[in-house]
Formats: sequence, structure tokens, C-alpha cells
Amino acid sequence: MPADSESLVSLPHTWRPFGVRIAIYAFGSALIVVFAAMWVALGPEIRGHFTTFQRLTTIFLFLLLFAAYWGLIRSKIVATDQGVTVVNGFRSHHYEWAQIVGISLGRGAPWAHLDLSDGEAHMVLGIQGSDGNRAIRATNELRALIKSR
Repeated sequence: MPADSESLVSLPHTWRPFGVRIAIYAFGSALIVVFAAMWVALGPEIRGHFTTFQRLTTIFLFLLLFAAYWGLIRSKIVATDQGVTVVNGFRSHHYEWAQIVGISLGRGAPWAHLDLSDGEAHMVLGIQGSDGNRAIRATNELRALIKSR
């Protein structure tokens, strides 16, 4: 469906990846359950052999994994009357409408890219290619907004 035939979404509008969030929630929950079950199954005698450093290292690795998951989950793109805010992980970028030339989501591309007036391209983790038709629809909606500005 061409971008011109898309009706404009009402502003403000937010796009978020769907498949990535589901995978992270499912995998993260499963990981916690499996490791908790393993820890209980080891029994007190074996658990007693773990040093404080080993326990702290395990906790640190879980926190690091949680931070990576959190960064992916919070990725989004928000369109307002003033412009577009792209949140990729723990970084945010705001672009005025005049700075944005277009948006592209190539076949097989992992995520969309905003094409900017200075010749740069900025990745948009809020629109994931793995979301299929949902990603194509989001790209077309944003493209229609860009053309209307």
C-alpha cells in the first residue's frame, strides 16, 4: 500500500517494537524461573560452597542483562507537532520535522532508518523489521506524516 493512501495518525503518536518486547518478557521470565529453580534444587550443602564473590558476580551479570533488556524494551519513536523523538536504548534524539527527509525500512533490514537533511541516517529501534506488517504499517504512517509537514 503506498504511503499516500495511508491516513495520517493523530499526534502525539508512539510506535514501539512488538516482537522484541514479547521475546524479552518471555525469555527474561523463563531465565529467572530456571535459575531460581536450579538454585533451590542445588540444596543448602552445595549452595554453601559458593563464595560471596561468586554470588555477587552472578547478581552483577543478572543486573547487566536486565539493563540490556530494559534498553531494548524502552526503544520507541514518538511523533508530536514539534517533531520526532527517537529513543534507542538509553539514548534519546529529538528531530524537528524540517530535519527529517524520509524514513526507510529496507527488505530484510533489522530496523528503520530516518533520513535527515544533513545527509545522516539515524536508526530507529522503535520500528523493528522482525515485526513484519506492523513495521511496514508504522513506516508508512511515519512517512505520511513526514510528507505532510
